Amino acid sequence: MTETETDRRAEFDAPPLRRLRYFHGQMLGARDFQREQDYHREKLKLRMRCLLGYGVVCGLFVEPGPQDDDCPPSGEAAPAEETERTRHRARVRITPGLAVDADGNEVVVRGGGVVDLWKALPPDERDTDTVWVGVQYAERAVEATRAVYNDACADTSDCEFGWTEECWSVRVTGCEPPADERCDTCCCAPCGHKVLWLARIDCVDFREPVPEDRIHMNVRRPFGRHLPTVITGVNWIHGHTYTIDEAKALLGTQHEDGGLLVRFSAGVRTDSLQPGVVEIQVIEGGSGRNASTWYMGGTFARPDDDPCEFTEEFRYRQTTRETLQDGDRVLITVRTAFVLDRCCRPVDGTHVGGRVPLIHTHTDTADPAETAPARGGCDLPPSGIGPWTSGTGTGGDVFESWFFVKER
Repeated sequence: MTETETDRRAEFDAPPLRRLRYFHGQMLGARDFQREQDYHREKLKLRMRCLLGYGVVCGLFVEPGPQDDDCPPSGEAAPAEETERTRHRARVRITPGLAVDADGNEVVVRGGGVVDLWKALPPDERDTDTVWVGVQYAERAVEATRAVYNDACADTSDCEFGWTEECWSVRVTGCEPPADERCDTCCCAPCGHKVLWLARIDCVDFREPVPEDRIHMNVRRPFGRHLPTVITGVNWIHGHTYTIDEAKALLGTQHEDGGLLVRFSAGVRTDSLQPGVVEIQVIEGGSGRNASTWYMGGTFARPDDDPCEFTEEFRYRQTTRETLQDGDRVLITVRTAFVLDRCCRPVDGTHVGGRVPLIHTHTDTADPAETAPARGGCDLPPSGIGPWTSGTGTGGDVFESWFFVKER
């Protein structure tokens, strides 16, 4: 039995669910009603994590926290307790939102909250300047109620809490959390990932406010059954106009270290990068009526003796000597439905808005800040977390992009 099969079998080794069966004359106690409540909660959680998945549904952004006024009135010294309170000023705010953890619990953050990073860090992890911030499902007993009589078979106090409030707690760590690399998120047994990590904060100075540019929220997991692999960067500017020489350098026509570079968020199977997955089509331009198209031959530029089973990027270069002309359009197609990740799922490759970021390489001949076309007012993807990547969350599809060619 393989390791994956063993893991999947262990996930379904949880005891079967039992529901209360009523009959006339039955004697019911608090334990019976509690087990009935647990039955319905476990059924809801099972459906949530197995059918829909887990992750951040909406909100739960991490932003710089508010700062108190540290300055006392003129001519007055700050009290000792005030100096101690403001000594650590690294605070962040978690905005309201909704998430579902790996067990199927709904984490509802109402009103948000401010986190003092120094106080929230465990004492043995404070020798770091990189921290991760997350939230976790929690419960607490509320509304104390006096019992009518004590249980003769158990030690109970005269006063008991009558309700359980579902809430959340903040988790801050200085140790990088382990990535959830499971391919199958449908776990019937308890899962190991309890915390929903929302942000990584770099170069933290606990005595200073946290700048916004040091908060990186790309560590958060969007809600779903699995995290799809997406395209995170290419080495050409979508829709840009290159000179013929720049296009040759970009396509690797004359140099083996050139070629179109595509980068992924995680490793993809090298054996899925087969001929036909990437296609370069040239649509002839120029003056007058033009309708001719032709395909430019190319190949994946990787060593034949490369033993790696997975790669996080590939380079595709032109292998023929066709010549581009003024007014041509070069159409690049990557059939990402045929590019498989380590879980044998297709890469989510839809080029949404043509906004996949540019990978800067030593072969760049143009300044993208001056030449990149305007994209409109969508600075962030629909998730609200940048940078842009390919994908709509469904997986597969075709990544399409193009650039234009001019004589000079």
